Amino acid sequence: MEDITILVLGDPAEPTLKKLEEAGPGVTLKIAKTAEGLGPEAAAGRVLYSWSGSRAEIRRVMELAPRLEWIHSRSAGLDSLLFPELIESPIPLTNGSGVFSQSLGEWVITGALYFAKDIPRMLKSKAERKWDVFLVSELSTQTMGIVGHGDIGRAVARRAKAFGMRVLALRRDTAPRPGDEDVDTVYQTADLHRMLAECDYVVAAAPLTPQTKHMLSTAEFNAMKPSAVVMNVGRGPVIDEAAIATALSSGRIRGAVLDVFEAEPLPAESPLWGMENVLISAHTADHTHTWLNDAVVFFLEQFARWRSGEPLKNVVDKHAGY
Repeated sequence: MEDITILVLGDPAEPTLKKLEEAGPGVTLKIAKTAEGLGPEAAAGRVLYSWSGSRAEIRRVMELAPRLEWIHSRSAGLDSLLFPELIESPIPLTNGSGVFSQSLGEWVITGALYFAKDIPRMLKSKAERKWDVFLVSELSTQTMGIVGHGDIGRAVARRAKAFGMRVLALRRDTAPRPGDEDVDTVYQTADLHRMLAECDYVVAAAPLTPQTKHMLSTAEFNAMKPSAVVMNVGRGPVIDEAAIATALSSGRIRGAVLDVFEAEPLPAESPLWGMENVLISAHTADHTHTWLNDAVVFFLEQFARWRSGEPLKNVVDKHAGY
């Protein structure tokens, strides 16, 4: 069996990366935080695993590794990694799409229940030792709209449908695909406002591209019901943060559940921190006890496919950005 060198851009002290030793016989691992830190082994690299590599470091690895045949990114979002040379390169790029989607789907349901049952009011009443009787909503009577029906969107739809919700999805290609069994209506991108008007919950699960940046802004919030709750479990800049802060503070929409933001960490001066109608998680909704291990396991499965000549999963359309 031929020897294969896997280059890893990551911290050699990261315990989870030790699992990469399970890649099999004939594999040489070289792990470093930077491209230069990979040393002379970089020249022999045929696979690059970007565990925590930056755009600049990936570019430098490509310069140092003329034999590179495949690049895998731990994360699902690629907006911070893509650059012209990589986009135009024939080297296939894969990502971690799907590895973290289940937890994000659960978080969306958590957010929906948080508002449907008015958990903030319950907590406030408990703190005041107040016996507060009020009406709550059932998710089965409500509609969830998903902006970006990729792997995360499908995980959300599956869980929403299990709760009996009416599920709407918006995506660029409306041709039938697996996962549509959990969706009542699929909308094309041009019909975004028409879909938003129907929703009790709007979930942003789209990748970040030039076309999706600030896809949800003032006009979109104005198209929603005043009772609508907006959630973001995709990429922060898909939502115009200034616009949603205005919509929330003015009562134009009921609330928000936000896991990702335009700037992270979310600045202390952001008005979102002080809003009672906003549930914030620090980009941690997919950080399960096993999330890092799961990422390595997926890479090892991908590596086994690549080594045996089988088709890779999650091959990215580098020009589209996802």
